[in-house]
Amino acid sequence: MKAILEKALANNILETSQQDNLLVGYPFYLDYQKAKILTCDSWKHVVGGIPKGCFLLAFYKNPFEEINSAEAILLRVLNPCSIPSDDDIISSKIEFYKEDVDISTSNGKGKALDDFTRFEYSFSGIECTVLGTFYKNDNSEIEFGADVDNFYSSHYYKVYKLTGENLEYVVNIRDNDKPLDPKTNIEIGKVRYSSRDKRNGGSENKEYEKVKLYTKDILGKRTALFGMTRTGKSNTVKKLIEATEELSDQAPMNLKSFDKTTNESINSFTEEDIPNYPAGQIIFDINGEYANKNLQDGTAIFEKYKPKTIRYSILKKVDEDFRIMKVNFYADVITGFEYLLEYLDDDKSDYLNGFKVIDFKRPEQDDYSGWRKYNLKKSIYFCCLQKAGFKESKKIALKIKINEQIIELLNEVDCSEILQKHNSKSGSLEKLTIQEAFLFWETIWTNKDHKVFQTIKKNNKGKDWLTEEIRSLCVMLFQKKETGQQVSGYSKFKVALELHTNDTDSSFQQDIVSHLRGGGIVIIDLSQGNPKVQRIFSTDICKSIFRNSMDEFVKARPNNFIQFYFEEAHNLFPKKDDKDLSQIYNRIAKEGAKLNLGMIYATQEVSSISSNILKNTQNWFIAHLNNEDEIRELRKFYDFSDFTDSLIRFSAKNDKGFVRMKTYSNPFVVPVQIDKFE
Repeated sequence: MKAILEKALANNILETSQQDNLLVGYPFYLDYQKAKILTCDSWKHVVGGIPKGCFLLAFYKNPFEEINSAEAILLRVLNPCSIPSDDDIISSKIEFYKEDVDISTSNGKGKALDDFTRFEYSFSGIECTVLGTFYKNDNSEIEFGADVDNFYSSHYYKVYKLTGENLEYVVNIRDNDKPLDPKTNIEIGKVRYSSRDKRNGGSENKEYEKVKLYTKDILGKRTALFGMTRTGKSNTVKKLIEATEELSDQAPMNLKSFDKTTNESINSFTEEDIPNYPAGQIIFDINGEYANKNLQDGTAIFEKYKPKTIRYSILKKVDEDFRIMKVNFYADVITGFEYLLEYLDDDKSDYLNGFKVIDFKRPEQDDYSGWRKYNLKKSIYFCCLQKAGFKESKKIALKIKINEQIIELLNEVDCSEILQKHNSKSGSLEKLTIQEAFLFWETIWTNKDHKVFQTIKKNNKGKDWLTEEIRSLCVMLFQKKETGQQVSGYSKFKVALELHTNDTDSSFQQDIVSHLRGGGIVIIDLSQGNPKVQRIFSTDICKSIFRNSMDEFVKARPNNFIQFYFEEAHNLFPKKDDKDLSQIYNRIAKEGAKLNLGMIYATQEVSSISSNILKNTQNWFIAHLNNEDEIRELRKFYDFSDFTDSLIRFSAKNDKGFVRMKTYSNPFVVPVQIDKFE
């Protein structure tokens, strides 16, 4: 591509585009945004047609200077438009039709059209949108400006169709005006204007104008893919993954070898196009098409990049390469508790209010008071888990800190066996089993009104030993409010049993983050989970990566790029009118850039995605849409309004992979036929 660019610059696109066989016509109206061009059938035939959306160049012939000004206006064809003579021509045609004159030829037998009239009939108008201006700077280098700073009378212009190397140069323009380095500009498809693609009737070996993807447009940016089912969204996502992998392979350093004792900043990336560290990629695979082989798409991502790909599944699979994505609720207390809260989020039972705000964050090492409270809460919570059917992976030893008054109570109610067995003289009950912890708390809760607790409260400046958190947990454990009313309590935990495993004590979230930091690929197979489970796992994993990235950022340590891919994003993302900006997907969209977090999401409907995410999206790939409401949403962004008619009219079946692409560094939308991922 670099060679093509240099050749175009050397030949000067402002000169090589002005060829007689590329003449389209002459403007008869021109302003800062629109142009109307007079053309005729003969010119259309010579240039091979003028499809909707094709690029034209309008050259200005300067009458005020000895030489012509070195600039040209870039236009895109929108629609036919009327010309002043249309009314007379229509009237004339109608009269000829009444006379049964064959106006399609001048050589027919009998009544036929004269040459002069046929010549007049061949003219028509084309409406175009103005995309910007090509001009030479002070160094005689060609630059592109995405506007027009002045225009003259339209009769000073001639319009030509862009083809070949010049068209390839135009569709691959970058805002940064840098040469297209083949290492970072990867071919993603070819220019395509219409549903009826003339290329299908030509030679298979014919070269067409290639469209390049500047990979750094994708890294750390937000990218949207919209289109009806089977329009090629997944294929495009795979091409983006492939392009990212090609760029990552060129990274000069490995993040795992970074010396964290140095003062090197995590975000001190060079201005070069190649990132310092390999990019990690994580795919949330709702339909299982990336994690598994399928007949429709052929090659799966995990097959092509098997050495660096790990796959996770919600359910255990026959394929041993899959890792189970479940949590040991006893080993990872915080994550397990958060999963419970996700399930209980819609439950408005009043006795759950206190339970939902319990804090299971581990205290600092020397926070003895914090550890006492933490162990008390954990012992009751573990009893609830066991009662609900959560199996332990190994024998669990609990610790409960007690004082003299509690010891007196236990002796008084004949619970001395636990005291003797677990060394209560040290001021704590050591190595309690869950069953023994349950017996302890059953004794405490049965005697919660005992005078001992009043004494403790009096001696402790009014602080109750039975704190609000302990009381809320005991209500869950013993399934009874303090008023005596029966409640479901721990039985509500059973809905989360499918998320628990006793096979591992490690955190899969930490393993995922570690693999991504090394530039690996992670595929989360959510195809066998119910929607609630899908949202829980995807949200939790995103939060884990975001927290890790933020932690590294504030500590001035390197963050490699991590790319999030969301298939069927409407199942996971907040809805259009959701104003909660604290949700993790909104945070990635708004704050992810500084953390080198990229977001690529695919779905059928523009309106199904939160407006906060849409407003922060820099890259767009739009395929066939079949709804006027979606088209109205799309008109709000960039110059997609030029394509709204064709997007709703084209067939999803015949136009698979045909998208309108707007990337971060491209100044305008380009119609592209995406190459097939193989």
